[in-house]
This record gives sequence, C-alpha cells and structure tokens, in this order.
Amino acid sequence: MDGQDTMWAMTAAGQAAAVRSGRISAADLVDSHLERIAEVNPRVNAVTQLMADRAREDAARMDRRRAAGEELGPLAGVPFTVKETTPVEGVPTTFGLPRFRALVAAADAPPVARLRAAGAVPIGHSNMPTLVLAGMHTRSELFGDTVNPWDPSRTPGGSSGDGAAVATGMAALGLGNDSGGSVRIPASFCGVAGLKPTPGRFPADHRVLGPDDPGPASQMLVTDGPLARTVADLRLAYEALAGTDPRDPRAVPVPLDGPPLPGPVRVALVADPGGRGVHPAVREALTAAADALSDAGYDVTEVADVPRHDEALEAYGRITLTEFAPTWPAVRQLLGDGGDRYIQLAMEKTPPADAAELVRLMGAWLGIRRAWAEFLDRYPLLLGPVFTEPPVEPGLESRDAAGRQRVADGMRLCTVTSFVGVPAVAVPTGIRDGLPCGVQVVGRAFREDLCLAAAQEIEDRLGVLAPVDPRPAAAAETR
Repeated sequence: MDGQDTMWAMTAAGQAAAVRSGRISAADLVDSHLERIAEVNPRVNAVTQLMADRAREDAARMDRRRAAGEELGPLAGVPFTVKETTPVEGVPTTFGLPRFRALVAAADAPPVARLRAAGAVPIGHSNMPTLVLAGMHTRSELFGDTVNPWDPSRTPGGSSGDGAAVATGMAALGLGNDSGGSVRIPASFCGVAGLKPTPGRFPADHRVLGPDDPGPASQMLVTDGPLARTVADLRLAYEALAGTDPRDPRAVPVPLDGPPLPGPVRVALVADPGGRGVHPAVREALTAAADALSDAGYDVTEVADVPRHDEALEAYGRITLTEFAPTWPAVRQLLGDGGDRYIQLAMEKTPPADAAELVRLMGAWLGIRRAWAEFLDRYPLLLGPVFTEPPVEPGLESRDAAGRQRVADGMRLCTVTSFVGVPAVAVPTGIRDGLPCGVQVVGRAFREDLCLAAAQEIEDRLGVLAPVDPRPAAAAETR
C-alpha cells in the first residue's frame, strides 16, 4: 500500500485504480491532498476556498460504496480543483470579487457534475484574475496573487490558477476554462498538460448572475477544459467531461474518437504565427516536439503561417470588445485598484464596431473558420507555440500599452485557435533556464483524440515535469 504522504504524487489514473481496487481508501487519498495543500498552498496561493469537510464526506461515501461491492467510476476518489468562475454546489462562486463572496451556488456546473459522476472529488476552488478581466496573471481582488511554483518572479499564467495547483500536487486534476489561452497558458507556464476542447464537446453553463445568458461571442468562445500532470490523465478527464446536458443546448453527442486517418498523419509546424517573432527557447521546444512526432511516425512539415492570422486577431478583438462595451462602465468599478487597466488598454486601441461593421465581422468569422477547416483538411494537426516567449513577469499585460501588446502577441495562437473553434492540447517539452517549456497540438473540430494522441507521443519521448515543490524566492533570484 502506498504511504499516505506519497498518494498525492500519483497520477490521477493511478489514484483511481488504487481506490477502485481497495489498495488505498478514498479517505486517505483526500487526506493526503489536504496535507499537501496545507504544506504548499501558503507559498503558492492557488487554492482559494478549501472544501475539506465535503471532500472527506464524498470520500467516505465512496469507500462505503466500494465496501458494499459497488463499481466505482473511472476517476474514483481523484481530487480536483475548480476555477472560481465555475459553480460547485453549496460553495460561493466569487469570480475573485469581495462583492461575490456570499454568492453560494445552488447546483454544480455541468462539467463539475460530470467529473463528480465519474467519481472525482472537488477539493477546492482555484484562483483567477478578478472577474477574468484583470489580465493574464492570476491575481484576484479577493484572494491576491498566485505564484509560479518554478519561479516566483514569473507569472503562473492565467486565467486558471489550476495550473499551479496541479503542478504542485495539491490536486490531480484542475477544471479551468479557456477563451484565448486560459487553460493552455497556465498549463504551459507551470509544466503540466491542458486541453481546450471544441466548443460543444463539453456541456457548460457560463451564466454569471441570474438566468440571462452572455452574448454570442462569450457563448461561442469560452470552453471549459481540464489540466493534468500527464496526457493520459487529461484523456481520462476528457472522457468524463464529454457528452450532452439539457442545460446546454450547444453540447452535441459526438463520438470521443473519430475514424482513423490513412497513412502517416500530416502535421503542420508553425513556429512563428503571424511573423511577429518567437523566443529561441520556444523555437527549441517546437523543434523538440516536432522531432518527437517525426520519431513516432508523423509526417511533420514546417509551413510559413496559419490561415488569416491577422484578420482573425482583429475580428476577435472587435467582436468581443463590441459585445463588452455597453457594460464596461459598471464592470470596471468592480475590478479594484488597477484591475481595469487590462481591458481599458484594449478598448483604447480597439473601438467598438457599429451594427453594420459587426454584421460584416460575423461573416468574416465564418470565412476564417472555413479557411482553417480547409487548412486542417490538408494537415490534420498543427504544432505551434502556446506562448511565444518563456513565462513573463506578473502583471506585464496591465503595466502599459507596450506590455499589453507584448502579452497579446505572446498568446496570439491561443487567441486565433479559440476564435476558430478548434481543439488544442498544451504539453510540456522540458525545462530551460529553470522554467518549463511547452507547445500546443491543434486539431480539426471534434478531433481531440488526434491532439491527445500526438501529445502523448511528445510526452513519451520528452517526459513529465510535475509534480514539483515550489521554489523559494531566493533560489529564483539566483537562477
């Protein structure tokens, strides 16, 4: 039997198998993670609202079921964190705002419910930028800053603090959401894997307050997605999360795996999307990933660029900011000191569109998606950067216009692929100068299986980076 002090370090698959077999109890597994949280969270600040009592109750109930001979789910006993945007029944959904600290959720959000149905145990909420709008760095008005466990002088990415929680072993899985990199960037900056699915693959409910749904851009861009330390664990979460739910008419019953592709799968390597520059460390990570895929039998070809890159970025910004502009005067009052700078800098650069322009942009959106579908018909997979430089300093995007542009440029492929509506898996490739490096594998709509399979080949050859112990600030300064 594994010692309780090492249970948290097991993979999610290993944890679930051990609980199902009775080799370890779900109660001991949860306690192991709670002890890990008590040890490292004061140094990282990724877990916000700890759900210790209810996690212990869920675990005890699971152990009784196993003792009674019931078959447990594929994620039996596996602890997971949930971003502060996503409701967990009986727990406040704060969005990082002091004003929302009493906003207790009446029910689990669909992805939380699906993970729980598979046997996973929510153990805590995770931090995020205030209202998701304060920037890329994970800092909320209510809970403060989350620290990158590899180097406290660098951001852990955002807007899902689950990257730091999963990387340090406080949870085996994290549940974030992504409309332009908010799962993939924290995964890459913290050295774990993350999946942004195709819109409609997982059921979701992104209403913030009351019964009203958000506007069309928010409905089409935001996707919930899991983070894990291994690609195999990501696949388990993917299988649990996929499906339909009456609360989300967008979710479609697409098979988990598509038909096999003939011959070696073609992969387009785009090292510098849009031609705006890429850091040598990121270029080396892409080369390593491309070599790994070639070794696994993929047909990797470097191509100049992705389709309609600049047009996609422009349309994304105009559509989202036009949708957001009417509520901005009220929303900015909620964001705290300096929390409004990230959006304000964007709005100063990108004015809202009028009705005629918005109609034109919606047509362009479909045309960009068509161009990408044709591109991915030739190359079923795309290999590219998650962020075009190593992890940057916290708050760079809100410092000034130049800092915001640098971060926007860095995450540009994440933004474009979210706008296009295709799936992507972020996977680590190694460590350079003490910081994790990674890439993303992008695929055709609803072919998450192809992305996961390719990411698995990369991981098999380049290794797993987490779990890690948080590095002290003094060590980081002498890096």
